Amino acid sequence: MRFLIPLLALAGPALAEPPVIEAVEAVPDGDGWRVSVTLSHPDTGWDHYADGWRIEDDAGHDLGTRVLHHPHVNEQPFTRSLRLALEGDGPFHVRARCSVDGWSETRVPLVLPD
Repeated sequence: MRFLIPLLALAGPALAEPPVIEAVEAVPDGDGWRVSVTLSHPDTGWDHYADGWRIEDDAGHDLGTRVLHHPHVNEQPFTRSLRLALEGDGPFHVRARCSVDGWSETRVPLVLPD
């Protein structure tokens, strides 16, 4: 029994929830785009938090990354933006990352307005 409690503590990160992309918006900004992404994630502090998101092309290549430098324990969901130039018509996708689990398997389409 005394070994069970330490093992349960190790199971927490394995059962962690990935960041959820709640909303994505792109607006023209000069000769590029300002992409705003709203994330939610059960941040617990510096030990486990949503630490970034990126724009990818259809093949999964990183076209631009927004690093999140601190946890948002009491600010959920939260929105952060990135300005970048996107070439071509896409398709483009957004993928989120957390400090424990890395990049999520889930991608959300990024639709550029006409």
